[in-house]
Amino acid sequence: MPDVKAIQAEMRAGKIDGWLFYDHHHRDPIAANILGLGKNGMATRRWFYFIPAKGEPRKLVHRIEQGALDGLEGKKFVYSGWEELHKTLPKLLSGSKTIAMQYSPENNIPYIGLVDAGTIELVRKLKKKVVTSANLVQKFEASWSPEQVESHFEAGKIVDRVMQEAFARAAEFVRAGKPLAEWDLQRWIVDQFHAHGLTTDEPPIAAVQPNNGNPHYEPVEGKSRPIRAGDLLLLDMWAKFNRPGSVYYDITWMGYLGDRVPESYAKIFRIVRAARDNAAKFVRESVAAGRAIHGWEVDRVARETIRKAGYGKYFVHRTGHSIGQEVHGNGANMDGLETRDDRKIVPYTCFSIEPGIYLPEFGVRSEVNVYVGEKEARVTGAIQEEILPLLA
Repeated sequence: MPDVKAIQAEMRAGKIDGWLFYDHHHRDPIAANILGLGKNGMATRRWFYFIPAKGEPRKLVHRIEQGALDGLEGKKFVYSGWEELHKTLPKLLSGSKTIAMQYSPENNIPYIGLVDAGTIELVRKLKKKVVTSANLVQKFEASWSPEQVESHFEAGKIVDRVMQEAFARAAEFVRAGKPLAEWDLQRWIVDQFHAHGLTTDEPPIAAVQPNNGNPHYEPVEGKSRPIRAGDLLLLDMWAKFNRPGSVYYDITWMGYLGDRVPESYAKIFRIVRAARDNAAKFVRESVAAGRAIHGWEVDRVARETIRKAGYGKYFVHRTGHSIGQEVHGNGANMDGLETRDDRKIVPYTCFSIEPGIYLPEFGVRSEVNVYVGEKEARVTGAIQEEILPLLA
């Protein structure tokens, strides 16, 4: 059940008259999460749930799915045909002018832009001003509970350990001259996650050069590269506990299958490390000082570090993403490249900082997670300071 009173207080503070939730065929997972609906139940007909800034919530459901929102408080309206829907919707929204929806102007934040254009047009036709729910979503969907914070740290201990064991496994196979492909190591990591009660929406990335020059490379069985002596190995690993409400932990580390890391690799890692550390420092100092910052500003700090080192064109993705019950969550992203994320970084949220440099010959990325509390921000796990020489 949503905390209606807390939502209403936040809307009044933001001068928003109401928050309109809408779904059809489970297209809006944000609505399901905030309203506590989950992914179960039929949604073959449109439903609307309106929380006004003051007063009782209201819901509009189809007659053949009248029970769709019965777990939520508020007055129920029912429709059958589209004409009845159009006639009833004004009653649902009465007394309001400025309405928040899962909408993003120009789709600047695609994670939020989940309501179709036609439904937005329908609401605007009723002379309502539609504004983005991005900041409301960040507070009521992306913010973590104390239990979620604990689940993140506990999952992180396991992921960190499995990561070290995966590097050790790669070294063991190379020393013994036994074949081990990227896909084999990826599957071993997944098996370790499952053995420790963790799950992941997509498998981790295990990549040697030049595949690690592709930020979202995916090993394929029978087609991935063998891991050999002299290889630079990137491991990007994310997982959470396999239980409701758990949140992800997401890291990237680098290892070298040799006893001494070549300077060509170490140099690029130092630049990436500086970008990572500068961005994390900016967040820590800003939060400690009570200074409001936005996602795009964090991206700018990391990106400028890499640009000044002469590798700006090789940093081809945002600096970081929100982390939640989905590995790519619905809070502020550290992004001034793919979008200009102007959402404020708010307490009780978590995000990655993961700059990278991707050259044709090889790529380097270093990723940490940053959790923001009320007056303090911190990296939640181990921090890599240099490429690991795996055969030392």
